[in-house]
Amino acid sequence: MTDQAVDTAGVRLSERAAEESQFLGRVRELKELRADIERAGLDTLAGRKAPRARVLLIAGRPGSGRTALAEELVRQVADRYHDGVLRARLSEPDGTPVPVGRTARELLAALDRSAPPGATEDDLTDALRTALADRRALLLLDDAADAEQVDALLPDNPDCLVVAVSGGPLTGISDVRPCTLGGLDTKSAMELLTRYTGSVRITVDPLAAEGLVEECQAQPAALLLAGGWLAARPEAAVADLARQLRAEGAEATPLSRAFRLARAALPAPAARILPLLSLAPAGLVDPHTASALAGCSVGAARAALDDFVARGLLRAVDSPLPRYEVPGCLHPLLQALAESRHRPGELQLARARMLERTVRLLQSCRAITETDSLDAREKLHGMPRSLRFPSPRAAEEWLRAGRPALLAQARLAVADGELDTLARRLMSQLVRTMIAHFGTQAAAADLYGVHRLVLDVAERRGLPREKAAALLNLGDLDARTGRTAEALARYRAALDAGREANDPYASGRAMESVGGAHQELGDHDRAADWFGRALAQRLARGEHADAARLYGRIAEAHTYAGRYGEALRNWRAAVAGYRRTGDVAAQARALSELARVQEYAGRPAESLQTCHEAVELAYRAGDVRLQAALQLRLADTMEHLGDPVAAGVHRSAADRLLAEEPEEPEGAPEGTGQPKHGADACEIRSTSAED
Repeated sequence: MTDQAVDTAGVRLSERAAEESQFLGRVRELKELRADIERAGLDTLAGRKAPRARVLLIAGRPGSGRTALAEELVRQVADRYHDGVLRARLSEPDGTPVPVGRTARELLAALDRSAPPGATEDDLTDALRTALADRRALLLLDDAADAEQVDALLPDNPDCLVVAVSGGPLTGISDVRPCTLGGLDTKSAMELLTRYTGSVRITVDPLAAEGLVEECQAQPAALLLAGGWLAARPEAAVADLARQLRAEGAEATPLSRAFRLARAALPAPAARILPLLSLAPAGLVDPHTASALAGCSVGAARAALDDFVARGLLRAVDSPLPRYEVPGCLHPLLQALAESRHRPGELQLARARMLERTVRLLQSCRAITETDSLDAREKLHGMPRSLRFPSPRAAEEWLRAGRPALLAQARLAVADGELDTLARRLMSQLVRTMIAHFGTQAAAADLYGVHRLVLDVAERRGLPREKAAALLNLGDLDARTGRTAEALARYRAALDAGREANDPYASGRAMESVGGAHQELGDHDRAADWFGRALAQRLARGEHADAARLYGRIAEAHTYAGRYGEALRNWRAAVAGYRRTGDVAAQARALSELARVQEYAGRPAESLQTCHEAVELAYRAGDVRLQAALQLRLADTMEHLGDPVAAGVHRSAADRLLAEEPEEPEGAPEGTGQPKHGADACEIRSTSAED
């Protein structure tokens, strides 16, 4: 299993690594923080009810153990907050602030609250405050870049608590309770070293151990690296390490000196992998990512990553799959090391290998869902075993677990700007794979972000066809969430891009989508006009199935406008078109709509005859649900004709048909009746070479 894309054995940590997660020291700080939770705020002292959640600030330099202290505080008081703990990291590994809107959306998802794709930052933060208004929850906001980030996410609910972690004060937020960290107390620092070295080397030379703690300034991150160095050298004395740290020079920080020694002690293959981990998206890495970055086998990468955990250079992520996190305090050191050891071209090649590996994993992840496709099965069997998933469930687990890193990789690839071809392939496969496993609706928010990235690349590279596809996708997502005016603007821009690319398919889809947006806005005349333009193009290209469907959309617009004569003419044209293409089910549905309009137009006898024709075709097509709907329509028509007995017979027939129809499996996709486009059309056409 270690050679497959998903290793179901998970991460096997040593006992030492497991012990490392146990919290040490900070007794005074924890006591003060817990007291601050109970202490009356300024509003309470002034006789007013606190309008917002209390904010506790844990401030300290990277490597001071500020996040560990925050997590320990949360662990100790979590039982007071029965609606749970929400966690968010507010800065990227390189220090770039995470957009507030993205954080708010992730927190809403953790609360099982959905937000429309493309919602503005204000809408998302308002929705978050609404979701927390009647809850008693605890928010841990790690690595906050500034007060504005935290302030935008604060619940308007004094029953909630916010624990913020930052490098400095959060000026601008009232009544913040700060706790500024220094080093660990000597006893706790010595105990941390003991976990790595065992007690003997510490007790035989306690003065050397205290000297080592002093050289590390009792900073937890530096002590972890020192302990890892000693653990890898059981023959070395503590005094040896203390001397080497002093020899590194006082001008460097304790963390950077400990890092240099830890790196120098690595075997050559691991030393090659380590600096390249600074390229891992969102600071998250798995064996495949490390393997691609370093150009080594997956097994060798996995062994190196586990060794890094044991040496304090990585943290294992709590996940069913082997995943690791680069500590934020080490990311700048790794980045500087990578830039000093590798030429820019070598780093770009490593990024390209990582993107290519991710694209192939996504292809494999999607192909395993297409069990009825011979081409997909052949493609899957042609892949190396290390890229194959043992089952669709395992593929979905990989996709869910890797989602943050995959989305981060897409954002970084677009921001880089030098690997746009690979970036486009990555985003195309990411869209298709998420739709295959989660469905369009469930993945809509992520898809919106990816399509915006596609649009960025298309505009930067001057690719009108890809621009049209991205705009159509974004317009569809806007339309599904009720932002019809925004969708109309996207569709018009897509039409311009399709014409610029001389792409009749994109242009036709854009014209039809413009018509659909006008229809939704109640402007049925413009809707019929735009559907007519799209129809003319389809007829000119001999695309008879699409032409038949567009006749139906024109008929629908005329029906809404009360022009039943025009509606009947176009429904008859749709019926004729479906008859020509041999689509019996579509012909039956068109006849059903024709019968409905005939009834609206006051022609019940004609409607009755048309319904009977539609029932016969629905029976031939095996469409039980349509047969039942037609029986109900026949019943209504019979009532209008004054025959309640016949109407009852048809209603009974409809009930029997619905009772006999097998239920759709849970999670089955719903047919919308709308033509596919975007990720299912233009986007696929523009990247078909990779499939």
